[in-house]
Amino acid sequence: MSILLNLVYLSVMVVFSPWLLWRIVVQKKNRRGWSQKLLGNAPKRNSTQQCLWFHAVSVGEVNLLKPVIERICQQHPEFEIAISSTTETGRKLSADVFPNHITFYCPADFSWAVKRTIRRLRPNQLILAELELWPNLIRLTTSHSIPVSVINGRLSEKSSRGYQKFGFLFRPIFQKITWVGAQSSDYAQRFVDNGCKLKNVTVTGSVKFDGVQTDRKNPATVKLQQSTTATQITQNDFVFVGGSTQLEEDLLLISAFERLSDAHPDLRLILVPRHPARVPQLCRELQDRGLPFLRRSSLEKASERQSIVIIDVIGELSAWWGLADAGFVGGSMGSRGGQSMIEPAGFGVPVCFGPSTSNFKSTVSSLIENDAAEVVHNGHQIETFIKWAIEMPHLAQSMGTRAQKVVAQNSGAADRTVAGIIALLKPHPTAHGLRNHDFTSSAA
Repeated sequence: MSILLNLVYLSVMVVFSPWLLWRIVVQKKNRRGWSQKLLGNAPKRNSTQQCLWFHAVSVGEVNLLKPVIERICQQHPEFEIAISSTTETGRKLSADVFPNHITFYCPADFSWAVKRTIRRLRPNQLILAELELWPNLIRLTTSHSIPVSVINGRLSEKSSRGYQKFGFLFRPIFQKITWVGAQSSDYAQRFVDNGCKLKNVTVTGSVKFDGVQTDRKNPATVKLQQSTTATQITQNDFVFVGGSTQLEEDLLLISAFERLSDAHPDLRLILVPRHPARVPQLCRELQDRGLPFLRRSSLEKASERQSIVIIDVIGELSAWWGLADAGFVGGSMGSRGGQSMIEPAGFGVPVCFGPSTSNFKSTVSSLIENDAAEVVHNGHQIETFIKWAIEMPHLAQSMGTRAQKVVAQNSGAADRTVAGIIALLKPHPTAHGLRNHDFTSSAA
């Protein structure tokens, strides 16, 4: 199997090599970590302490690991922690967030790279954030008697159908997963449908509820507001944040801003694109419309404020949500399935988002059932929501308060997740009571 997979991967690399070279040379992406990716040259660990290897694909997964790793370090400071990422942004953020732990690029799914990584790292458990199903990685790890767990497990209906379609390849891989801590009972059932053993799947809830910041006076938000004249928020300002947006969503927000700004001159629009690489395109759009703006990377040089600010740096979205009076959660107007609305909810921000939120189905259900968010379907409805939030501040604040309560009611997943991870390191994991069979009582 490994030889066949290696040949497939090599063939794919050859076919896409022109595109890869173009990204490296022209876009200046994917330039780092090739020794770790292709050869498995992970940092070599020499101690005999137990090691937990967490894999977080990119920025979102790195952020959700925070409460889990914090709790593990508090309970077991003797453990060594290693965090691998796939993307450059994920690798950089993991180094910034976890400076006292081992951080590196995850090996590509070539058998030799995975084997060398295992030899150098010598982990006692591989922990996948949400799900990153690479056959060689999982098969070779478990062949070394190293348990593989999935935390904050999420498996959409579309992905589940795809895995089942190629069940001859993926079902044996699902069967090798030692334990799954799933976000919801629906996700848990899909893991079972794809081959995970029923006894090895637990509903823990979403870890993102535990990692969310709730204090608007947190150091990152305060520092951001006070850093420059250009970012300072006055009492008269109404700050609307578009978080993790796609270009088409930015354009809808900009159009709404244009229509509202004359009647509401204190409206400030903060755009935080999901992919900073497309910021130049967004800037050109604003220039074509004759709208003045500032980029976050140039705020320190700015001498005066502008009503539109584009955030072209990584890792600041949470701090900006702490300044928001209302907001829009991106990735929800197309087919991407939405981005997390838990972060603004934690701050008590009244938010709207589009109808495409399959990635956060249970979270959206909780928010909508509690009248703690609003679904919008077009630019007109976005404009109406912003106007309502400006002109009916007490109602908007009440919506935000309800959202914050939803976050509080769903906390506790990180503790259940840590218990599941630690149980795999014990001789009798079932004694920890985490192997429920009915997917019902584990999550709040």
